[in-house]
Order: sequence, then structure tokens, then C-alpha cells
Amino acid sequence: MATLRVLKFPTADGADQMISILSDLQKQELIKIQDAAIVSWTEGKKKPKTRQLYDLKALGALDGAFWGMLFGIIFFVPIFGMAIGAALGALSASFTDIGINDDFIKDVRTKVTEGTSALFLLSTDAVVDRVAEAIEELNFEIVATNLPKEQEEKLREMFVH
Repeated sequence: MATLRVLKFPTADGADQMISILSDLQKQELIKIQDAAIVSWTEGKKKPKTRQLYDLKALGALDGAFWGMLFGIIFFVPIFGMAIGAALGALSASFTDIGINDDFIKDVRTKVTEGTSALFLLSTDAVVDRVAEAIEELNFEIVATNLPKEQEEKLREMFVH
């Protein structure tokens, strides 16, 4: 079963540091990264930069539409205003079925702010003690975690071709 984790870092480059370590661990077969996306919000910028990290053709990768809609709902609705917010509100209802509810959105929105970054990670098969050892020096907060099997399947049905 894949786990969706949102990790928040106190620096704009913290998520990049984490994905670099996790990529090395994946090469050692200590974790399998199904998909990942980073939000990086540099000091002085009005909005964050977002990017998906893996090829959408890879088995298990989520469609770019998933990350785009999720980041739009979390970070850009307050910027675009009520008209677009209402339209995205209808879309966000489908996220509730996969465990991404208003509390999740508000939590991420309040924690990932200017000068910080976040890693949205969908992974499986982690050798927990080895992964924990490799990342123990990094400063981060777990904002959200865990997708039950049925929510993982709904997520894939919604966004994978």
C-alpha cells in the first residue's frame, strides 16, 4: 500500500535536500518512490513554485492534473478569488474521498508559507529504520500521512490514465 506524506521544511530548499536523500535510498532499494512533488516558497516571492518530480509514464505515478489541482486548491485559491475558488471547491469535493479534506488543505496552507518548502511524497516499501537513520539530520515536520488501501485506489482511479 502506498503512503501519501506531506513533509514541511523550514527552508525553501529543505524539500530538495530530502528528495535527494530519498532518491539515493531508492537506488539502494530501501524505499520505493511512486511519485513526488515539491512546493518551494522563496523569501520575497508572492507565491510558491511547484513541480512534479517523476515521469508520468512510470507505473504508479500520478497524473500532473492531480498535483495541479491539489496545489491550486491549497495555494492559489486565495490569490485567484471567489469565482475560481467556487469552481475549484467542486473539484475539491472529490479529494475528500481520498482523505484530502478541508482540514488537510487548511493545515498545509497555514504551514507552508514564504521561506519554507514541502515534499508531497507517495511511496511504498520503506525500510523504516534505515530511512529514519538517513534523514535524522534534516529538520522537517510531518504535516499529513497515510492513505488506506481504498483511498489509494480511489486516488489512482481519479488521476492515472
